[in-house]
Amino acid sequence: MPAQKATTLLDRTFDEGLALTQEVRNYIAYHEQADRRQLDLSRCLHIGYHHTRVSARLIQVMTWLLAMKALLSGEISPEQFSAPQYALTESEECSSDKGEDDPEIPAGLRDLMARSHALYARILRLDSMVKDKLDAGEVPNFAMLSGPSIIPLERDY
Repeated sequence: MPAQKATTLLDRTFDEGLALTQEVRNYIAYHEQADRRQLDLSRCLHIGYHHTRVSARLIQVMTWLLAMKALLSGEISPEQFSAPQYALTESEECSSDKGEDDPEIPAGLRDLMARSHALYARILRLDSMVKDKLDAGEVPNFAMLSGPSIIPLERDY
C-alpha cells in the first residue's frame, strides 16, 4: 500500500475548490437547458446572474490558489504573486451572500452559492494572512498546517 501523502491546508482547499468548480460546471450545464424550457426570460436571466456570480467567485478562488501554489513552489516571485492578475477582487457580486436564501432560486443553486461564498470568504482571509507575511518579507508556510497529522501540544496539568 503506498504511503499516504501528507496534505496541507492549501492542498485540501485546492482540491475542494476544484471539486466545487466541477460540480458548478455540471450543474449549470444541466440546469441551464432545463431552466430555458421551463422558466420565463426574466427568471432565466435572474438565475443566470447567480450562475455567473458563482462562476466568478470560483474563477477568483482557483486563480488565487494556483498562484499560491506557484509562489510556494518557486515558480513565481512574491512580487509576481502580488500582481493584479492574481489578486482577489472584493466586488459586491463575489463578496455578497445575496440570494442564498431566495426561494425563487433553485435549491441546488442556492447550495452552490452558499458553498462558493464560504470558500471565497476563506480565501479572502488567507489572502490577508499571506499579504501580511509577504509585507513582512516572509513566504507563507502552508506545510505546517497539515490537519490531522499535526502532533498535539503537550499540556501541563
